[in-house]
Amino acid sequence: MASADEIYITVKGQGGHGALPHDCVDPITIAAQMISALQQVISRQMNPTVPALLTFGSIIAEGTTNVIPNEVKIKGTFRCMNEKWRAIAHDKMYKMGVGIVEAMGGKCDFNIMKGYPCLYNNEPLTAKVKDYAIDYLGEQNVVDLPIRMTAEDFSYYSQEMPATFYRLGTGNKAKGITSPVHTTTFDIDESALEVSTGLMAWLTVQELANE
Repeated sequence: MASADEIYITVKGQGGHGALPHDCVDPITIAAQMISALQQVISRQMNPTVPALLTFGSIIAEGTTNVIPNEVKIKGTFRCMNEKWRAIAHDKMYKMGVGIVEAMGGKCDFNIMKGYPCLYNNEPLTAKVKDYAIDYLGEQNVVDLPIRMTAEDFSYYSQEMPATFYRLGTGNKAKGITSPVHTTTFDIDESALEVSTGLMAWLTVQELANE
């Protein structure tokens, strides 16, 4: 799973009348240019073999139809699958963002809050855990999953020691429990709790027995 960083940007300009943009420093047009350019850090400056993404989910500019505001506040997230490139991307985004804003006559507060690191599954350990899980659950109930750009705080452990992270299915189509997490209709089949504790105990016993 990916690292997860929060990005908070304030683009500061000089507001005024929408019909007199030449008397203003329009932070909306500056912010639009900056957001578009920042995507090039991912598409043109990062190693293409490293999965990464940059998403902005909030842009607030409190002007109106004929009023250019003084500032624009932007919030986003940066995700990456490699700690080295994560650090490089932080530096590139900061320099590009601040540089574009200043070149267009504005000022910029550009803050990157580091969140969870990348989650690495140790390959030998994960292979063993998969075999143990198949013994307990049956081969048809254990599947490999692709990488995903969501994040997980278990990643801190995986940065410090050999670790493996698995996902446990908690849905049940027969019971109509099919909604994913982060939705208003999310629910779980509580029988998954019994499976999860049993599996965890089984993995622990098998690993201890094979030391």
